[in-house]
Amino acid sequence: MKLGLNGQIALVTGGGQGVGRQICLELAAEGARVVVNDLFAERAHAVVAEIAAAGGQAWAAPADITRQEEVAAMVEQAAQHFGGPVTVLVNNAGIIPERREKGGRTPAFVDMPVADWAKIVNLNVYGTLHCCHAVLPGMVQSRHGRIINIISEAGRIGEANMAVYSGAKAAIAGFAKALAREHGRHAITVNSVALGAVSHEGIKDGPLSIHATVENNELLGKMLNAYPISKGVGRLSRPDDVSGVVAFLASERALFITGQTLGASGGFAMV
Repeated sequence: MKLGLNGQIALVTGGGQGVGRQICLELAAEGARVVVNDLFAERAHAVVAEIAAAGGQAWAAPADITRQEEVAAMVEQAAQHFGGPVTVLVNNAGIIPERREKGGRTPAFVDMPVADWAKIVNLNVYGTLHCCHAVLPGMVQSRHGRIINIISEAGRIGEANMAVYSGAKAAIAGFAKALAREHGRHAITVNSVALGAVSHEGIKDGPLSIHATVENNELLGKMLNAYPISKGVGRLSRPDDVSGVVAFLASERALFITGQTLGASGGFAMV
């Protein structure tokens, strides 16, 4: 389905790999000019090269979105590069709690160091706030905008051993609803897409590796039981299961969808 994103300027945070990379590729394929943000410059430039090779337009924007001044500079430079303001913002960059050891469980809240709280809140919450704050004036002036936040089902239903992360993602869902109410009068929509476990190329081993199967990974077989669709298709979700949803929400087809949280997790949470 052609979604008609020609002329749109889309900023995707954390666009250098995984879900973010695929969102960049899909938006570019639909005609958007894509600003590929990543903390690591080499990742951003690699995705830009992929888009260019496919005939699309993209610009690499390495920046630390936890730093407001870097975000403001990135958005201003993107507007100069493409000749107009960002009209689509995808807040994809995020971080989950660090595990105690490789393959181990994340710690319960009472055992989590305070420094780890800050890492999670700074990127998941403040990173999103900084980006929204930077692009909204241009969207308001042009009376057009799409803001799409990639969150987690943990933010909708809570998840043990991920309390701070769950709280951060829940905060963004609430923030999105408030922004949707504030800026509907400017023809700006604000929505969130909630994910479960996603398998992608940035994960080299374990059940989330793209090479994992129920035959070679016992844990994957157990994980599939939590996802109704996964049990049917025999795999976890992948980035291209998410990118089409984002492209749709970025399009005019989704004009009357705002203030919503759409689950794209294979039925992990049905709320």
